[in-house]
Amino acid sequence: MSRFSSIDVQRLRWFTAVAEELHFARAAKALHISRQKLSHTVIELETELGTKLFVPGAQPTRLTDAGQDLLREARNIIAGAANAADDTAATPPATLRVGFVPGVTVTKWERIWGRRFPDTPLELVAVAQADQEAALREGRVDMCFVRLPIDRAGMNAIPLYRELPVVVAPKEHEISLFEEVAMADLADERLQDTADIDAVTGALELVAAGVGVAIVPHSIARLHHRRDLIYRTVTDTGDTEIALAWLSDRTTDSVEEFVGVVRGRSEHSSRSPAGKRTEPEQRTPHPTGKGPRPAKKSAPFKKKPAPSGKKPARGRRR
Repeated sequence: MSRFSSIDVQRLRWFTAVAEELHFARAAKALHISRQKLSHTVIELETELGTKLFVPGAQPTRLTDAGQDLLREARNIIAGAANAADDTAATPPATLRVGFVPGVTVTKWERIWGRRFPDTPLELVAVAQADQEAALREGRVDMCFVRLPIDRAGMNAIPLYRELPVVVAPKEHEISLFEEVAMADLADERLQDTADIDAVTGALELVAAGVGVAIVPHSIARLHHRRDLIYRTVTDTGDTEIALAWLSDRTTDSVEEFVGVVRGRSEHSSRSPAGKRTEPEQRTPHPTGKGPRPAKKSAPFKKKPAPSGKKPARGRRR
């Protein structure tokens, strides 16, 4: 390794311009900088190296032996830097491929990722629920928003939120009078088979035709919203859980950064790979000086009021 390799490449370029022109004013003009700034840079280099690079007072300007040595090395270093830059430019940045099953909305996380990591493309891939595990294990996606359960062998999975089940019925059905129902209220109803979330459209077509009702996760009901159907929360049947999953042996920096985005970590969090390379984030002091500022509480969810003139029931029809 050259003893000059620790010198900033820009300063080497400026020195080389003077050494090749043998004229400070012409070199400064070619570099689009002031002559004074160029002279200061050369003086700083001479001080750093402990030797003169140009013969003092020589007219025209002449290099010393040390200056000749630096010029030869500088040309090699500058050429190496240019080649490295070309290689970097020729290699496209690795894309992070994130899958998502039906019902999961990923636009918020996509927007945050694009703002924080504009140089790392994010590719969103729609994945059938029946295919969620295979897509991960076969490497078609790097991560995937899945609907649990999945086989956890060799897999990391971060539970994110739970989805309430809803019953979907024709718009004129009597359950439209209630805010929520229980399974006992549906005892006389024909329940369509919705075990296969990927094929739920067919079940909802039957419901719209008046053939029974269907129970699905809330997000699936919203995804397949129709004006001729309504849905109401079911209070006493199992909910579903959405998680972010990836293979344990494929935990890259990009994967960890995306986990941080989904979990709501700040841009400079010390838990992210980028944050570990920067100064730790300063926490906002509490107004009283007694501790960290408390997080804002979200407003409570307000239930939809029952239609005018109708008395709501709490889960059961009369």
